[in-house]
Amino acid sequence: MGRCCKVAVIGSGTAGLVTARELQREGHHVTVFEKANRVGGTWLYNPRVETDLLGLDPSREIVHSSLYRSLRVNLPRQVMGFLDYPFAKKEGGDPRHFPGHEEVLRFLEDFARDFGLMELIRFGHEVVRVERVDEASHEWIVESRTRETESKSESKEEVFEAVVICNGKSTEPKNAEFSGRDTWPGLQMHSHNYRTPEQFENKIVVLIGNGPSATDILREIATLAKQVHQAIRGPSFQLKRLEQHDNAWQHSMIECAHKDGKVVFQDGSVVDADLIIHCTGYKYHFPFLKSNGIVTVDGNRVGPLYEHVFPPSLAPWLSFVGLNYKAVPAVVIELQAKWIAEVISGKLELPKQEAMTRSVEEFYLEMEKEGWPKHHTHNLLYNEFEYIGWLAAQLNIRPPNWWENVTYESVMKMRSYYGSDGFRDAWDIDEWMQEMDSPTCTHTKSNT
Repeated sequence: MGRCCKVAVIGSGTAGLVTARELQREGHHVTVFEKANRVGGTWLYNPRVETDLLGLDPSREIVHSSLYRSLRVNLPRQVMGFLDYPFAKKEGGDPRHFPGHEEVLRFLEDFARDFGLMELIRFGHEVVRVERVDEASHEWIVESRTRETESKSESKEEVFEAVVICNGKSTEPKNAEFSGRDTWPGLQMHSHNYRTPEQFENKIVVLIGNGPSATDILREIATLAKQVHQAIRGPSFQLKRLEQHDNAWQHSMIECAHKDGKVVFQDGSVVDADLIIHCTGYKYHFPFLKSNGIVTVDGNRVGPLYEHVFPPSLAPWLSFVGLNYKAVPAVVIELQAKWIAEVISGKLELPKQEAMTRSVEEFYLEMEKEGWPKHHTHNLLYNEFEYIGWLAAQLNIRPPNWWENVTYESVMKMRSYYGSDGFRDAWDIDEWMQEMDSPTCTHTKSNT
């Protein structure tokens, strides 16, 4: 039997719930701190938006979720479940392979109930400080705050042997920078605060970005807007009309914006716009973490972290789950959570601090040689399967045989989706998976 520790988990979204389950399975005493009154994290839809639509004001009241009302998942439910708890279709739910966000929330709520996690969660508890008791101790003070009334709140401090940070990565907006942004007279907002398209009716809209959210939002608002102009970073993008839309054009990035309302693109085109939507991603944000400079966020690099999880000098008593992106979240999160739980219990050993530090430094050096900027530190686009394989090897387990193929095919379908009609309803994944299980199947992945 391994050691049993008192562990705090911050957040009850996907990462927090799976982490709590794995810690509980290892016999640890788990307390989950959740600011909201329900589980779900980013999957807990909130129609409210922030008072500062760009998210620049640090004193604003923060809305955690970035969901828009029409959002559907862009990965099939077959890879959104866990190794022993599939995201199965349920009576009365959304039966689609790519369901809406309500179905994901229902899945997480069922998961929490089925594994007895609800009694571990302190709802309405916002963590405002995580700090070591002292430099000689591995114990941590967790200060949480509850709101008694609109004008009164109460704080409480507790000591834990370990803390796992699972507060998500899609709440603090990262906005585009361009000359004249702060003096442009029109309305600007980040996609974090987009919910429905009605406010864009008969408007000329500039939308910055080319990711999944940008693509979804563009297609939705184009049905109502007078014009939509999509600005994409990179020298290869030139002015062109977008397929499927008579009122939408693609441009290179914004060069500048003027006080008279005009927006100038790097391709030389100019539009007199009413609104600018920044679909430009998010910043990692841990305002509660007081680590005396040991863990920092620099250019969206959280570090130093050994294998995206453990700060070498604080391991295993501080860890992070779910920082990675450009990956299928569920399996990465679950394996990270299992690894943390077993390391804390003493079943698995981490390398010495010096070896972990050296590994992180070598990773950063390799990124620099490959020309990857800091903000791609937690990007698993090109080494997802290698990373998952490494985690699985630590745990002496392996994901299902079909998982990698379904994941790869999903990514390929998503790429085609960006330039054409949606694949969510066109891809018969059940038929495809039957083909994958066939003994005559010779499917292999290319390097493209």
